[in-house]
Amino acid sequence: MRMRSYQVCQCGLPLQRSDGEVPQPQGAQVLLKVLAAGVCHSDLHIWDGYYEMGGGRQLNLIDRGIRLPLTMGHENVGEVIAVGPEATGVQVGDIRLAHPWIGCGDCPACRRNEENLCAKPRFLGVFAQGGYATHLLVPEGRHLFPIGQLTPQQAAPLACSGVTAYAALKKVQPLLATEPLVVIGAGGVGMMGIALARMMGARQVIAVDIDAAKREAALAAGATQAIDGQAADAVAQIQRATGGGAMAAIDFVGAGQTVDLALAAAAKGGHVVVVGLFGGAVNLPTPMLPMRALTLRGSYVGSHAEMAELLALVNAQGMPPVPIHTRPLDEVSHALDDLRAGHVVGRVVLAG
Repeated sequence: MRMRSYQVCQCGLPLQRSDGEVPQPQGAQVLLKVLAAGVCHSDLHIWDGYYEMGGGRQLNLIDRGIRLPLTMGHENVGEVIAVGPEATGVQVGDIRLAHPWIGCGDCPACRRNEENLCAKPRFLGVFAQGGYATHLLVPEGRHLFPIGQLTPQQAAPLACSGVTAYAALKKVQPLLATEPLVVIGAGGVGMMGIALARMMGARQVIAVDIDAAKREAALAAGATQAIDGQAADAVAQIQRATGGGAMAAIDFVGAGQTVDLALAAAAKGGHVVVVGLFGGAVNLPTPMLPMRALTLRGSYVGSHAEMAELLALVNAQGMPPVPIHTRPLDEVSHALDDLRAGHVVGRVVLAG
């Protein structure tokens, strides 16, 4: 049996197909035949080889500890086809979602069950080989979650898009039932955030995006209002829509301009959560933080516990109404190009 994968061999150049032997699981490892692999915007940063830090500065891929050649793909669902002699919790034939945010297991973050914040991560598709391939090797069975009634194509985006949005929403969850939520960015993760917010009890969700098609999609996903983020009076529109300023805003873009927009539109005592990795910098007068009692914080993917909570929520209430477009694995480079060009509404999932 042979394995096919698509790898970043040199940043900025097309992915290269690699053919080789299927790895055999050792110890506690589990081997999956990949059934579905979501295409995530953060893979564009890995493919490019850097993150924009603002002011002409970049965070280089190598500085993050990422090594090439790399098979990207961190939103994966597969069938268990082999297990190592020490593997537990799964058996051949199981269909499982691979939680990609795997830590070292020993550091303080891992000991408090926040492996997604590990300082020595082993994230699938980032620091370890991922799912833009026919097969995927997972270190231990505990990272594999049953998907219940979901199809592999439905479940795959939950591994990043879903759990990232869910973890960010939990940070403002006490406000969802009583305060309007502002969601900046209606890409794949933002749309997931809009839909999940409604499932988690948000009565009013205001979507902000510069793309008219994505604003329409946001309304279909559950947003109660959509605002053009490039409008000259975007801040005033958000303040009117929220009755004086946003108490809760989540920025799924993470550009300097979008964070500035969220902070400008926030109410006194407001909470701004930054999720996106687009890049840039924020110039915030420090007295404004205490004088306006603002909370500015980041949120990075999600924990094992949050993944389990999300799967339970979705299996109980149904999949969020986010469009999912399926493409063959061999079209992964084209799918990434379309994502970069802004042609994707919702999520692309590779299969086969």
